[in-house]
Amino acid sequence: MIDPRRLRILRAVADHRTVTAAAAALYLTPSAVSQQLAALEQETGHALLTRSGRGVRLTAAGEILLGHAHEVLAQLERAEAELAAYAGGSAGEVTVAAFATGIAEVLAPAIARLALEHPGIRLRVRDAEGDQSLPLLLDGEADVALAVEYRGGPGADDKRLSVLPLYAEPFDAVLPSGHRLADLPAVALADLSDADWVGQYPGNPCHDVTLLACELAGFQPRFVHSSDDFRAVAALVGAGAGVALVPRSALRGMDLKEVQVRPVSGPAATRRVFAATRRGGETHPLIAPVLAALVRESERLPAH
Repeated sequence: MIDPRRLRILRAVADHRTVTAAAAALYLTPSAVSQQLAALEQETGHALLTRSGRGVRLTAAGEILLGHAHEVLAQLERAEAELAAYAGGSAGEVTVAAFATGIAEVLAPAIARLALEHPGIRLRVRDAEGDQSLPLLLDGEADVALAVEYRGGPGADDKRLSVLPLYAEPFDAVLPSGHRLADLPAVALADLSDADWVGQYPGNPCHDVTLLACELAGFQPRFVHSSDDFRAVAALVGAGAGVALVPRSALRGMDLKEVQVRPVSGPAATRRVFAATRRGGETHPLIAPVLAALVRESERLPAH
C-alpha cells in the first residue's frame, strides 16, 4: 500500500529538483526526505529518482507515479473541502500569496468585501512576486495564489492546480520627459530598440512580458538597470537612465512628474492575472468565497 504522505514528498522533489530544497519546503530534514523516498521505492518496487548533475530527476516509473500523485492529492483536497463543508466550515483563516499591485487592485477590496459578507473568514496576506506565489501554494504555505502568467510557469492544464482567470492589463511605455518620442500619442516598441532599458530582474514575470514584447517588435532590449520596485524603475527613467515598460496599474498614484507615460502601439505588452488553488481545494467552504470575491473585484476594475 502506497502512503499518500510520501506522494506529497515525491511531488515536492519533482517540483524543486533537489532533496535539500524539497526538504526545506516541507520543513523536514534532507535525511527524512531521503528515508521517505526510499520507503516509497520499497512500496512500489521501482527506482523513482536518479541523479542529474547536482540535483535529481524522476525515472520513467517516477513520472508515472507522479501523475497518479497529482490525482490522489487533488482528491484529498476535495475530501478536506467536503468534510469542512459538512462541519459548517464558515470560520477560519485563508492565506493568500499575491504580488503588490494585485493586492492593491483586487485583494485588498476583496478583504473588505469578505469582512461584510463572510466575517468568519480571516485572510492572511503574503506579498510575493508573480512567480513566487505558485511555489508557496504548491508547498502548502498558501491556500490561494494571485499570480501572473509567465514563460516557464505552470500552464492551465497543470494537474496540480485549479486556475481561475481574473483580468489582463497592458504595459505602458515610460520615457524620460525630454525623450524624442515623449510627445507622441503612442509609442512603437521598435522605435526604442536602440535605447537603454530599465527592467525587472530575470525570473520576474514582468521581465518576461517586456522581453517577449520587444522580441515581437524585432529586437532584444538592452537592460542596463534592474529593479523589481516600479517606483525605482520610474525614478531611474525620470533620471534619464533608460526607458521601461510598466504595468498600467503600477503607475496609478505614482509621482510621474519627471517621466512621460504612453500606450504602446502595435502588439500589446500584457500581463494576465489569475487566482489558483491546489486542485481540489477550490470548493473548500473557506476558499470558495475568497475566489468569488476576487472575481467580483476584478470585474469592477476600470477598462484598460
